[in-house]
Amino acid sequence: MPALPGLGDAPLQDMTLESLTSAVRYHAWLRDLAAPFLGEYPMEVGSGLGDYAAAFLAAGVPRMTLSDVEAVRLGALRARFADDARVDVVELNLARPLARQHSAVFAFNVLEHIEDDAGALRNAASMVRDDGAVIMLVPAFSFAMSDFDRKVGHMRRYTKRSLRRAFEEAGLELEVLHYVNAPGLLAWFVGMRLLRQTPTDGLPVRLWDRLIVPVARALETRIRPPFGQSVFAVARRRSPAHA
Repeated sequence: MPALPGLGDAPLQDMTLESLTSAVRYHAWLRDLAAPFLGEYPMEVGSGLGDYAAAFLAAGVPRMTLSDVEAVRLGALRARFADDARVDVVELNLARPLARQHSAVFAFNVLEHIEDDAGALRNAASMVRDDGAVIMLVPAFSFAMSDFDRKVGHMRRYTKRSLRRAFEEAGLELEVLHYVNAPGLLAWFVGMRLLRQTPTDGLPVRLWDRLIVPVARALETRIRPPFGQSVFAVARRRSPAHA
């Protein structure tokens, strides 16, 4: 498969995905943000190793479509879910959407890889039925852009304003928009931007996941912070009756 703009260093992406699996509380936090909007038949764009999907299925989501553009990850997804009749695995590039009618399309840390982000959002919306959800989690704040971001193919980091603009250009009505993981932004800026590190598993990640993530999650459930490591957004594809 030819490289796609913004796809980035696939082996480095794979290594990072594998190395951060111990951040179980952090990943549960992200899953729980998206879960209320998924419906009964969501599609995940950029499913990676399939860990989010496996957790959603275990929690009772009855049917899912998983996707990726990278051949090795696509093969791994097909192997992992080969015996699960609830799962359909497809090759998907948001520049060329498939004819689908899902209850939601969601992507964690994918949109920042795509040059035409508004076009990608329009294409995502084309794969959900009327009143279905388009759910995105993206990295936040350009001042935190690091060498690692660029190596894995990140073309930008967002603010709430810039992500809102992309959704509005796509003709989507935002329902939720807020920052996530305020302390994580500082950690990313110091570790990735200033010290030029690469995310790896180890004692610091496990301690952060055990001690910092639960506190940040509890606080941000009550008070939305003015900054964060990521921006989370949910929009609806409205039916003509609601237009």
